[in-house]
Amino acid sequence: MNWNQIISTTRLGQEELLNNDIKHSRTQFQRDYDRIIFSSPFRRMQNKTQVFPLPGSVFVHNRLTHSLEVASVGRSLGSMFVEKAESEKMEIENPLFQEIGSVVSAACLAHDMGNPPFGHSGEDAIAQFFKKNTDLRFRNELSEAEWKDFAQFDGNANAFRLLSHQFNGRRAGGFALTYTTLASIVKYPYESMLTEKPKFGFFQSEKTIFANIANELGLFQTNENTVKYIRHPLVFLVEAADDICYQLMDLEDAHKLKIHSYEQTRPLFMRFFDPQTEQKQIGRIEETLNLVADPNEQIAYLRASVIGKLVKQCVDVFWKMQDDILSGRFQKALINHVPPGSLAAIKEIKEVSIRNIYNDRSVIEIEISGYQIIGTLLEVFIEAVLSPKEGFSKKLIRLIPDQYGGNHESTYEKVQAVVDFVSGMTDLYALDLYRKIKGINIPGV
Repeated sequence: MNWNQIISTTRLGQEELLNNDIKHSRTQFQRDYDRIIFSSPFRRMQNKTQVFPLPGSVFVHNRLTHSLEVASVGRSLGSMFVEKAESEKMEIENPLFQEIGSVVSAACLAHDMGNPPFGHSGEDAIAQFFKKNTDLRFRNELSEAEWKDFAQFDGNANAFRLLSHQFNGRRAGGFALTYTTLASIVKYPYESMLTEKPKFGFFQSEKTIFANIANELGLFQTNENTVKYIRHPLVFLVEAADDICYQLMDLEDAHKLKIHSYEQTRPLFMRFFDPQTEQKQIGRIEETLNLVADPNEQIAYLRASVIGKLVKQCVDVFWKMQDDILSGRFQKALINHVPPGSLAAIKEIKEVSIRNIYNDRSVIEIEISGYQIIGTLLEVFIEAVLSPKEGFSKKLIRLIPDQYGGNHESTYEKVQAVVDFVSGMTDLYALDLYRKIKGINIPGV
């Protein structure tokens, strides 16, 4: 791969347009950002759980605020890499290289748009519905690859579908984003058939779309006999922005909710700074903390300081491994290659988060509810679209928005339309619809 080819303004569904010749006050990648942020699927993320239940008297992160913060960090990562390249006098012919910060920011903004309601368990709830119900009557009507798309459902693949698929009433190419922004979202550039893990980049329905993007950008296949490609280099920066934010923000939220005390939280952030080699920076941090009375603001300041440090370290790793990344030899997360001190601090936060945060009662309760709600919705609506002439099915189908309709001929398309519908719901909408279907809530009563 090379920077001259992999940064392109070609738009999905508008390939015939010469975007470079169209004059706008915004760059093509800034337009990508704006298309995403003004979209309905993006707005719906404000009522999708990140980790902790919503809403509450203490406002913690939801999917939308998390995505905005990841986009901010992603812009910094991209811009700092460009500055590094300029300072090192790296020769790049492609003028679009200067736009890397905008590309990464747009991709970060969209990276979670395919995630279902009810936090991290939402993906697993969809996958488990299909895995556990192996006697589903339509199982034999799906190919093995199509079945695995559902049984290993992944929010990353669903985000690519949401952004690229032509849903009913939508223009060709979905959001009509640039090839480069779309490729920068795909962390796992292969189909579900090529992995036993629930991580893949595109469904069978979007396999051809990704193949066209990959061929245009030079994301060559690693094996001629399988559909597996090399990651777009900017995926590493998008991934780093997400890794930095969710590790630190979840800890900050736990402190706000008093799941984690100040005395437990402060040392976890301070561990990123070496008392032997970073005495001056630690001194400045201590001075600032002494000026701030609110413990929440103190933790927020520490979190910001750590983000700044990790951003610089991840850019350094990206710069150092650039040749291996472009050749496809490097395929690991940047954050796993930061200096030992930061790596040890990250590891400790992960261990504490798993033990004290992700297994907190409030988190587990909403995950359990999510399994029940998502499973029920999938069951009743899939049955409805597969038996549309039955009386109850006719009524249920009327509840499915027109955008998920259309002339679906195959069983795969019909089931996928239901998965699109359920995964796109907000927490509150899914809960409300579940209660109405179950007769728990009766409108007007």
